[in-house]
Amino acid sequence: MPTARALPTPTPETSRARTAVVIAFAANGVAFASFISRTPAIRDALGISSAQLGLLLLCLSGGAIAGLPLSGPVVHRLGPGPAVLLGALSVSLGLAGLVTGLVTGAVVPAGIGLVFTGLGSGVWDVAMNVEGADVEHRLGRSLLPRLHAAFSLGTVAGAALGAASAATGVPLAVQVAAVAVLLPVVVTVASLRFLPRHEAAAGKAATGSGVLVAWREPRTLLIGLMVFGFAFTEGSANDWIAVAFVDGYAVSEAVGAVAFGFFVSAMTVGRLLGGSALERFGRVAVLRATAVFALAGLLLVLLGGSTPVALAGALLWGVGASLGFPVGMSAAADDPVLAAARVSVVSSVGYTAFLAGPPLIGLLSEDAGILRGLFVVLGALVVGLLAAGAARPLPTPDHQQPH
Repeated sequence: MPTARALPTPTPETSRARTAVVIAFAANGVAFASFISRTPAIRDALGISSAQLGLLLLCLSGGAIAGLPLSGPVVHRLGPGPAVLLGALSVSLGLAGLVTGLVTGAVVPAGIGLVFTGLGSGVWDVAMNVEGADVEHRLGRSLLPRLHAAFSLGTVAGAALGAASAATGVPLAVQVAAVAVLLPVVVTVASLRFLPRHEAAAGKAATGSGVLVAWREPRTLLIGLMVFGFAFTEGSANDWIAVAFVDGYAVSEAVGAVAFGFFVSAMTVGRLLGGSALERFGRVAVLRATAVFALAGLLLVLLGGSTPVALAGALLWGVGASLGFPVGMSAAADDPVLAAARVSVVSSVGYTAFLAGPPLIGLLSEDAGILRGLFVVLGALVVGLLAAGAARPLPTPDHQQPH
């Protein structure tokens, strides 16, 4: 149980940066959900099967996994603000490629577009988490779960946009094109308000980013393994929950988008309330409790037998998956000077599950069906549960994390 202490008063600079990084997280969520909420429409527009859709989504995964190892050095060299903008520009270019594929019915430009989208997302993700951790340290209170709630709010907005577009017959290409145009404008305004680079980190720029050293740290790797389990749980829902409802429960695409909206809405609530729970009970206890929620929700979706029961499961699944990723980022960034390197490593491990794992569910579900294919997520939850102890705060004298 943490002891009571006085919290620092936020400076105007820190307050501006907090607002800016909230916008960066939310914009990232909108960009992601603008097309993921309508994966059945992508499948139908390109005339591909569920297994082929899984391979197509692997392009997104491959781009992200390629970008994540580069993100540490990029953030270290340029700073979080320019790195976030660079990532957003790559995402926008990638979405334009996806639009080209949807309009022409060609898989190749869609796949190339998803590679650029994933590449930009990887750099953007690490950069905004490093910035969020810096603001969190200056505030002296838990912030990253709330920042990831902003991402979830962005995905809720994207899911709502997807559901409304599907219900009213708006082509997915039009929806994605609008996001691709607006995205760079919003992110440019936000990134200009990020904090100046951390002095110690800037001073070590000439000596390297420290990513190779971070890959040999047992605690960093265990945090990555914990994030691996929770990210697989989250990513599986992001990629497949809409398809699971459409194919598994024989409902319309609009209902599938609503199910995705239920999931991301529950994640948003979990992240908004998670900061208080973390400060009261600690990282490890909260992570273990959320793993149980995710397990219960997943089983309701897979075995519930009816759409209302499965929708209730989507809510529990969302709450359970809500805190693993942000708490992992916060734990990796306990030392601000080494934050970029360690967040890069943990993100690389986590995104391997978040992006590369779930598309493989498409291959499993080709013969067995999507609901049976999702049973593999149970194993990922066990991994996250067993590795949760690694998220304990570092016991260093200058440690500032409140949880």
